[in-house]
Amino acid sequence: MSLIYPRHCEACGNSLFKHEAYICNYCKLNLPKSNYHKNSHNELIQTFGGRIPLENALCYYVFEKSGKVQKLLHAIKYQNQKELAQFIGELYGQDLLNGKTLEAVDVIIPIPLHYKKLKSRGFNQSEWFAKGIAKTLNKKLDVNSLERITETSTQTKKKKYQRWENVEGIFKVKESQALINQHVLIVDDVITTGATIEAAWEALKEIEGVKISVISIAFAARKLAV
Repeated sequence: MSLIYPRHCEACGNSLFKHEAYICNYCKLNLPKSNYHKNSHNELIQTFGGRIPLENALCYYVFEKSGKVQKLLHAIKYQNQKELAQFIGELYGQDLLNGKTLEAVDVIIPIPLHYKKLKSRGFNQSEWFAKGIAKTLNKKLDVNSLERITETSTQTKKKKYQRWENVEGIFKVKESQALINQHVLIVDDVITTGATIEAAWEALKEIEGVKISVISIAFAARKLAV
C-alpha cells in the first residue's frame, strides 16, 4: 500500500516510517516551537497589549513565511487534512500536560466559521485542533456557545486596522448562562494581529465572571500573512 499510496511528512515531504504519522520524528523535534507555555510574558500575550485581560496566550509553533509550519497549515486548510489539525492538538496537549498552564481552564471554544464557509470547506480547522487539545487535557469542548453571524473575507494580506474592521461585531454568544464564571480557552488556527480573538472577546466580555485564555497552532510573530 505504501508503494501505491506513499505516506509522507506534511512538513518536509519525506516518506514516513511505519511508526510515524503525519509528521516525521525529525520535524517533530525541529519545527519552530514557541514554548510560550513556559513564559507567561511571551510575545503572543504582549501582542494583545492590554486589549484583552488574558489569563494565558499560547501557540504551538512560530510561523515562518514559506517554512514547514506554513506547509502544515496549508495542508490542513486547503488539502482537507483536518485529522492533521487534531494530531497537532494532541501533540501540543502532551507538552501542556507537563505543566499547569491550562489547569484552570473549564471549557474550550474554537473560533467558529460562518455557516456558509463551513458548508463550503466541510470542516472547521480550529475545531479539529481544539478536539486534539480537549482530548489530551480532558477538557470540555463547546462548539455551540459562540456563533459567527457575519461572513467575512479572508484576513490574508490585510493590514492591522483592516483586519479589525473585517471582524468587528461578527460573533454572538448563544448560551451565555453556561459560561458564567467559566475560564474559557479560545482556539484559533493562526494568530497574527489578534483581531479575530479580540472580536470573540467583545462577544464574551459581558458574561459574568468569564476569564479568557487563547491558544493557536501558530503565531505569525512578525505579522506575516498565511
